[in-house]
Amino acid sequence: MNKLLTVHEAAQKLDVSVDTIRRWEKKGLIKSARSDHNYRLFSIDELQRVQNKVKGISTVNNYRILKSGKKTKYTSIELFAGAGGTALGLENAGINHILLNEIDKNCVETLKKNRPGWNILHDDVANVDFKRWEGKVDVVQGGFPCQSFSYAGKGLGFGDIRGTMFFQFARCVEEVKPKIAIGENVRGLLMHDNGKTLATMVKSLEDLGYRVAYRVLKSQYLDVPQKRERLVIVAIRNDLDIPFIFPKEKDYTVSLREALKGCPKSPGQQYPKKKRKIMELVPPGGYWKSLPIELQKSYMGRSFYLGGGKTGMARRLSWDEPSLTLTCAPAQKQTERCHPEETRPLAVREYARLQTFPDNWEFVGSLSSQYKQIGNAVPVNLGYHIGQCVIAMLDNRKFEEASMDKFKEFYRPQILIQVPLQF
Repeated sequence: MNKLLTVHEAAQKLDVSVDTIRRWEKKGLIKSARSDHNYRLFSIDELQRVQNKVKGISTVNNYRILKSGKKTKYTSIELFAGAGGTALGLENAGINHILLNEIDKNCVETLKKNRPGWNILHDDVANVDFKRWEGKVDVVQGGFPCQSFSYAGKGLGFGDIRGTMFFQFARCVEEVKPKIAIGENVRGLLMHDNGKTLATMVKSLEDLGYRVAYRVLKSQYLDVPQKRERLVIVAIRNDLDIPFIFPKEKDYTVSLREALKGCPKSPGQQYPKKKRKIMELVPPGGYWKSLPIELQKSYMGRSFYLGGGKTGMARRLSWDEPSLTLTCAPAQKQTERCHPEETRPLAVREYARLQTFPDNWEFVGSLSSQYKQIGNAVPVNLGYHIGQCVIAMLDNRKFEEASMDKFKEFYRPQILIQVPLQF
């Protein structure tokens, strides 16, 4: 383990200002630990890597699509499969898919085009009877769609979730009885309805005979060139003596420069002439505040006078940082994703690179549908890391990549776990 320094020690060592290091941390380029006296501590090796990237003198390219190269005996059912981000990640980790379910036609065609050997069911999940797989599948995984749970928490039980997509996920778990169930959603689920929504989900899985833990995973520290946070819920069947294992964050990030090197040309949206003139004035890493004040007012309209930073508006990405979270379209006014050098939105293959899809993974449908499929996906490498942890849990072995003891030793968890964890 390399030496940890206080922010002032680190600033002196690197010959930069304290504010520079704090800015790097705020941008999510580095992580900090806490001392016994609650001082922030930084890894000097990690800081030097970031400094080299910012200076443009780093020769290391950490962008890669992770594959274990080994198949396991473990099987899974994938719900809400989308364009295949999680499914491909689990496959790359070594997990075998028994069934993938998806309702969107273009997503289904994308899956079939890229993996004709997968068993893909194009249907509403509510119509699927999963009982035929009872006791035959190790893992049920599903990134159930986000939606309002205004009534969540009334009884904190299985009946409270009927009518939601999480209910269909839980129903599959009830019918299949897998060893492990993995649910995935946005970070905002943590605080939805003051935490009652998540508590309802946890209680529902517990009622089905599972122990539950959850954690927010930060993709930029897990080999994804994108600042994308996902809440991952892990449920382990009560009769199994299996530890909870979550991915260990790396001490490096992958920049846009690394990710887009050699990216194939592809179709993409274009700016209207008026917007293009505005975006030409924004430097890499800049946003609407980079514009002259009169242009700020005209471009922002009423938003100029509202609170909040609105940092996604007129935003041009930076070469030397991971991308901001991708959305379903790269040119939405509130969440602009402009190429760092060329004045245009990111193209389809660039979008796919930032979600760690391989270049030969083809997306079916209109341009807007392709952006939507990619933007909604779980990054493939994040799926890989989750898959590696699932395999380690099923093997009931210690896993160096995801050792929770070492994780807790160096970086304190950022999320308070409200459900008792057993490691």
